[in-house]
Amino acid sequence: MASVLVVQSSAHSGLGRWGPWLAEGGVGVEVVRGDLGQPVPDRPAHGGLIVLGGPLLPDDDERAPWLAGTRALVRQALRERVPVFGICLGGQMLAQVAGGAVEREYGAPEFGSTELTLRQEAAGDPLFGDLPTRVTAIENHVDAIVRLPAGARWLMSGERCPYQAFRVGEAAWGVQFHPESGPERIAGWCDQRLARHGVDREALHRAALRDDATAAPVWREVALRFAGLARAGRQ
Repeated sequence: MASVLVVQSSAHSGLGRWGPWLAEGGVGVEVVRGDLGQPVPDRPAHGGLIVLGGPLLPDDDERAPWLAGTRALVRQALRERVPVFGICLGGQMLAQVAGGAVEREYGAPEFGSTELTLRQEAAGDPLFGDLPTRVTAIENHVDAIVRLPAGARWLMSGERCPYQAFRVGEAAWGVQFHPESGPERIAGWCDQRLARHGVDREALHRAALRDDATAAPVWREVALRFAGLARAGRQ
């Protein structure tokens, strides 16, 4: 069975429903918990690489020493054209590694179900091509990508945060949102952080429940497409 390596940086940022969706697509997962001190491999030895989110910046090495190894792994995956999918922190890391820029607490923070717009550049994309023009996804970030890497394809945008999805090269994708998260994930978010930004958890949960019937099938399709690339291996 084909498999993907998943780098996890926080107890609250697991693979979520992408785990069952990848399994549905014929792909298993091996999870490395950097926050628990598990070593990140030097080279990509799986059919794909997924880097999950977390309350960190991509180069926050003093707080999270495993990030240096994760960046090196992403660079190597890009060189070897191993399919990569970066989520939130992982998407920011992909942007930074490939030559873009990320800023701490930049712009308006985003929490909960958020409307995204598919851009014309997504036409024909292996993961984002033919998705609905408007779709929602769960967001949970205060840091943001402020510049995409040169030559990156900008796939999705948002009203508050422009760089919501992009592709680097032929087989590496980064997203600012959380396609792996369902409404239930909101229950585990930090109360103090939400209060600091004046966000009501119950309102976020209600909106996410309302939108999930149309959002979940879209992100399941993206997961299945990524599983297909992982089964094929290096691109």
